[in-house]
Amino acid sequence: MYSNQTYLSTLLIEAGEIDAQVVAQLRADQPGLDNEVDTLIKQGAITEDRVAKVIATNSGSPRVDLSRYVFPEGIETRCPREIAEKYAIIPLGDDGNELSVCIADALNFDTTDSITRILGRQLVFYVATPTEINDAMLSLYGTTSGDVDTDVVTVVGAEGAEKASEADAPIIKLTNQILSDAVKQGISDIHIEPMEKSLRVRYRLDGKLFEAANHPKRLLPAVIARYKVMSRSMKISEKRIPQDGRIQLRIGEKEVDLRVSSVPSNHGESIVMRILNKSSVSLGLDQAGFLSDDLDLFRELVTLPDGIILVTGPTGSGKTTTLYSCLNEINKPDRKIITVEDPVEYELSGINQVMVRSDIGMTFAAALRAMLRQAPNIIMVGEIRDAETANISINAALTGHLVFSTLHTNDATSSVARLADMGVKKFLIASAVRAIVAQRLVRRLCNNCKAPVQLTEVQLKSMGISPDKASGLETFGPVGCGSCRQSGYKGRLGIFEIFLLDDEIRHLINNDLSAPQLRKRARDLGMRTLREDGVRKVLAGMTSAEEILSSTQED
Repeated sequence: MYSNQTYLSTLLIEAGEIDAQVVAQLRADQPGLDNEVDTLIKQGAITEDRVAKVIATNSGSPRVDLSRYVFPEGIETRCPREIAEKYAIIPLGDDGNELSVCIADALNFDTTDSITRILGRQLVFYVATPTEINDAMLSLYGTTSGDVDTDVVTVVGAEGAEKASEADAPIIKLTNQILSDAVKQGISDIHIEPMEKSLRVRYRLDGKLFEAANHPKRLLPAVIARYKVMSRSMKISEKRIPQDGRIQLRIGEKEVDLRVSSVPSNHGESIVMRILNKSSVSLGLDQAGFLSDDLDLFRELVTLPDGIILVTGPTGSGKTTTLYSCLNEINKPDRKIITVEDPVEYELSGINQVMVRSDIGMTFAAALRAMLRQAPNIIMVGEIRDAETANISINAALTGHLVFSTLHTNDATSSVARLADMGVKKFLIASAVRAIVAQRLVRRLCNNCKAPVQLTEVQLKSMGISPDKASGLETFGPVGCGSCRQSGYKGRLGIFEIFLLDDEIRHLINNDLSAPQLRKRARDLGMRTLREDGVRKVLAGMTSAEEILSSTQED
């Protein structure tokens, strides 16, 4: 990483950062050593930070700590990836006149001159450590130099391995690299999008999209065709209609499933791949984000002998993971558990899982009817979509089965009206449903860099906290560091609204109480709303006020 290390050692001695005798002893032990500064760092005689300070002093370039630097959005587009990797530089900012770049060896003027000539810009150089630059490279570009493991991406179930010449093909390298980078970073979705003049790759991390790379538009047909081939079920020649497929991969030691969806757009076909990483899924209720009181309550619910427990929320709110966590909690050898899903996202040991195949008549309703003849104790229905599925699920709950399922509603209490709209009689809803849980996912604050913040009056009012109570509260907000891609957040957790159907609520449902009235009465009886649960997690330092206020409605 450093060029003239003998000269750099001399500068370190002159600055008093290292003992001259230590350097002399090293040279005596290893004559002709050309990387003595790297060796001194490995031996612990000096740190990268101290080296960076000496380089900054002697080059006139300021030292910047990249581990805490907040990068402007899209700054990686100001310096092509291949240039950044070749010269180990990181773009910091662009004011239109000058481009600020970070480099470890600012004393190598041949390199700085080459970078200036290649980028064709007026550059301002800053100094960081090699480790900080490698971490920032991963954060901005998705990989560090020499870190692309394209050769370990294997399509599970493929008939024979690819020929060496095929595996070395640029398109295969590119498509494998996109997948490998995404899995390494814990990405949930990959978006391959045709723009007017480019091919854009975006990743979704913790619910937020960011741009990972831009490629020439001419690569689009080959990239789309490659992913269709990997899915083994999508037609390469068909570009006029949407298609769905599935890719099973082994990346290193990880087994990964991808749900692939292609849609024609005005600039060409767009592909979105949802990553289901079997090795990273959390299937415990204690990992879902429940606070202790809600966790105890929910654990009581999942051990009921019969009835329906519904989990509601929009797409991507973690409903399926919560259902899997419930099943994992009660999965015992003396219980038969069957699920019907579209599709089966994760394989659960000891549980019979059935996948919906509408093309051959295996709908949710058909599968559910067949499941009941298998004498199960517990049933999970991936989603209640129609009246037939709803009524079969209700009847199963009334005949001694414990049923778990999901609905698409904005809150817990409106699920009653949703089931009624499907044609389920209200007295059956009141009799069968035990609890309805609404949930959302919010980003979890990064524990490495979160810092105390003062909430504004508007935030306090929106969160239902009076100013006199706010003085003693400690709340945290995002800062940003290398560990969390400068976002201030790492991972997600759930916020929950648990609606219990007791005798009074059942009476109100039977009397056709409207959804708003039902919600008001449920709150009077102690139901905590999504926002109220989120506020508790803000006060516990788990997430930020901004996350809660943007993800929930005011009560």
